Amino acid sequence: MDFAYNTKFPLVVIIGGGFGGIEAAKKFKNKPVNVLMLDKNNYHGFWPLLYQVAMGSLECESIAFSLRKKFDNQKNFRFRVAEVKGVNPVGKYVETSIGDIAYDYLVIATGSTTNFFGNKDIERYAMPMKTIPEALNIRYLILQNLEAAVLKASKEEREPYLNFVLVGAGPTGVELAGSLAEIRNHILTKDYPELKKEEMKVYLVDFLPKVLGPMSEEASKAAEKFLRGMGVELLLGTKVESYDGETIVFEGGKSIRTMNVIWSAGVMGQIPAGIDKEKIVRGNRIKTNVYCQVDGFTDIFAIGDVAASITEKTPNGHPGVAQVAMQQGVNVAENILNIIENKPLEAFSYFDKGSMATIGRNKAVADIGKIKFQGFFAWLTWMFIHLISLMGGRNRWIVFINWVASYVSYNGGNRLIIRKFVKETADAQKNAVTKADQ
Repeated sequence: MDFAYNTKFPLVVIIGGGFGGIEAAKKFKNKPVNVLMLDKNNYHGFWPLLYQVAMGSLECESIAFSLRKKFDNQKNFRFRVAEVKGVNPVGKYVETSIGDIAYDYLVIATGSTTNFFGNKDIERYAMPMKTIPEALNIRYLILQNLEAAVLKASKEEREPYLNFVLVGAGPTGVELAGSLAEIRNHILTKDYPELKKEEMKVYLVDFLPKVLGPMSEEASKAAEKFLRGMGVELLLGTKVESYDGETIVFEGGKSIRTMNVIWSAGVMGQIPAGIDKEKIVRGNRIKTNVYCQVDGFTDIFAIGDVAASITEKTPNGHPGVAQVAMQQGVNVAENILNIIENKPLEAFSYFDKGSMATIGRNKAVADIGKIKFQGFFAWLTWMFIHLISLMGGRNRWIVFINWVASYVSYNGGNRLIIRKFVKETADAQKNAVTKADQ
C-alpha cells in the first residue's frame, strides 16, 4: 500500500492514537523514518475527563482532538482509520480492514478495555466506561432512568431507577461517585422537582478495604471522608457476585435493586491477534523487555496499558496510567532510531510524576512525590494540570468556561437525551461490529 513516503526510509507502524502512540510519533518528527499511525477512530480522547462526559458536564468534542490535525505539520507522518485484525510477525505485516500493511518496525499501543473477569451477566448488564460512546451511553441511561423515576407513583417503584452503584473505587469510580453525589445534592430537585434527593442513593463498591488503593494512605482517607460527607455510601471489602439488570448481589447475600451499575473495577489489554499466548501475561498484557520490545522480537514494541515490562523491580509491569504510556512512547522512538543508527538501546525507566483524583467541588487528593495534600488546593492543582494537558487551545477554553459556569451556578451541563439508549441494542451493535471484523 502506497502512502507517498520517502522510500529510502524504514516504515514505523504505530497501532493506536492514545497517549503512548502520539508521543512516539511526535519523537519521529524530522527523523529518517516514515510513520504510519492506525486507529479505529480519527481522534485522540483525553480519558481523564471522560467521566465528565458521562455525567453531562462536558460535551464529548471538548475532550477529543483530531489526530490528523495534531500532526498536520509533520511531513513524515501519515494516518489511516482502520481496524487492526491481527499481526503477522513472521511476514512483518499488519492485517487491517483496509488491507495488509508491511512494516519495518511495529509499535503496539492499543491500550486497554474493561475487564469483567469472565462474568458474562455483569458484562451484559453493567455499563463500562472506556470510550466516548460508552460515556455517552452512561449519560443517556442515567437521564432516561431519572425521567422514568418521575413517572413512578411510589417510592418502591422509583427505587431501582434512583439507586446508582459504582463498582471499583479507583480514580474513575471515585470521580463518578462524587459527580453523581453532586447531581443529587445540587441539581436533582431543580431538574426534577417531583423527586426528593433523599431517594437518590449513590453506592461505591470495592473488593479492597479502602478507596484509591494505589494512592497514599492520606489520600485514601481524605477521599473517603469527602465521599461520606457528600452522602456516598461506601461498600468496601465487598465482592460483587452477580447482576441481572435489576438487582446487584454481593458476597454474603446483600443486594441492591438498581438499573444503574457502572463498572470500573478492572481493565485488560487489547491485544491484536497474532501475538503468541506465551507472550501474554496477567491482565492480558504483552510481555516486554526493558527496552519495551515484545519478548523474542527486536522489531516489535509494545507500550502503555497493553504492555508489561516484567523485571525484578516491576514484577507485575508498570501501572496503567497515561504517564507510563507517554514516557514509553518517547523511549521506544529513541530506541528505534538507535537501532537504525547502530547505537546501543536505552532501558526504559519510569519517572513517577504523581497521582491525583478529584472527588467534587473544592475536593481533591494529590500525591506528588513525597508531597501529599488534599482539599481546595489539590482541586485547583488537578484542574490546572488537566487543562494544560488537553490538546488544542479551543478545547482548553471550552472546558475552562464549562468549569467556571458549573462552579458559579452549581448547575453546569445541558443533560440532553439526544438519542435513546437501550443496553440490548448497544450489545447487538457491538456484536455485529465484532463479527464483521472476524
